[in-house]
Amino acid sequence: MSDLPFRFGAEVYTWFMSNNGETYKGQLGHMIEVISKAGFTGIQPIFTWMGPLADADLLEEKLKKENISLAAVALALDWNGSKETDEEKKIADEAIKLLSRFPGSVLCTVQIPTGRHELVQRRKNLVDIVNTVSARATDQGVTSSFHPNSPHTSITRTEEDYKVILESLDPKVTGWCPDVGHIINAGMDPLAKMKEYSSLINHVHYKDWDGNPEFTLMGNGKVELTGITQWLKDEKFDGWIICEDEGQEALKDPDFVTLHDGKWVQKSLIPKLK
Repeated sequence: MSDLPFRFGAEVYTWFMSNNGETYKGQLGHMIEVISKAGFTGIQPIFTWMGPLADADLLEEKLKKENISLAAVALALDWNGSKETDEEKKIADEAIKLLSRFPGSVLCTVQIPTGRHELVQRRKNLVDIVNTVSARATDQGVTSSFHPNSPHTSITRTEEDYKVILESLDPKVTGWCPDVGHIINAGMDPLAKMKEYSSLINHVHYKDWDGNPEFTLMGNGKVELTGITQWLKDEKFDGWIICEDEGQEALKDPDFVTLHDGKWVQKSLIPKLK
C-alpha cells in the first residue's frame, strides 16, 4: 500500500446503523480497535456520537495507541433554516476546534435528510450554510468536504441536486466528498460524476450497492470500485478513501463488516490496481 497516493480508513456509521446509534453508543474506543485490526490506517467518527473521546486529549491517546489517524470527522446536522441555528453553530465550531488539533484531518459536512419540500430555496440555504461553516474551518486551518447522500428525503440526491449544489460550493473553502454508493443509489454513474467534478474532490467515501434494495457488503455489489480506485490512483488523489459500509450485515455485526472490508481492500482491491 506504500506506493499508493491515498490511504484507506473506515467510518463509524457501520456501527451507528443499529438502533440509530443507541446499540454502540459510547464505544468509539472499541471501533478504533476494530478499524486498526482490520488494517485501515484512519477513522472517521461522527462528531455528535464520539462519547468520552470527543475530548481531544483522550482521542489522541487512543488513536496513538492503536496507530490510527483521525482521517476526518462527520458533522451531520439538520441545517434547515436560512442560516445556522445558534446550536448548530456551536456544534460546528466545537468540531472545528477538535479537528484543529489533528492536522490534515477533514471536516466532512453532511445534511441530515428531512424532506424535499421547498427544494430550490432549501438547496440554496444549505450551500450558503456549508460554505459559511467551511470558511470558519479554513480560518482554523481545517479542510472541509461536503458529502451528499441519497435517502428519498434528501435534497442532495438527484443529478439536478448535484449540479445545483456542487456548482455552488465555494471551491476556496469547500471540497466535495463523493460517496460512490449514494451516487449509484440515486441513478448516476459514480466514476462519470467524479470525473465531471474532479477538481472539487478532496475526500472520498466507498460503499457497495446492489439495488436490493440499496447497499450491500463491500465487494458484493455493482459499484465499479476497482475502476474508481484505479482512476483515483491515476489522478494521484492524495486524500483519504473512507469505507462506510452500509450492508445489512452491519445491523447485526459491524465488527465483522469492518474486518471484512479491511481484508477486501488489501486482498481483493489493491492487487488489481496497475
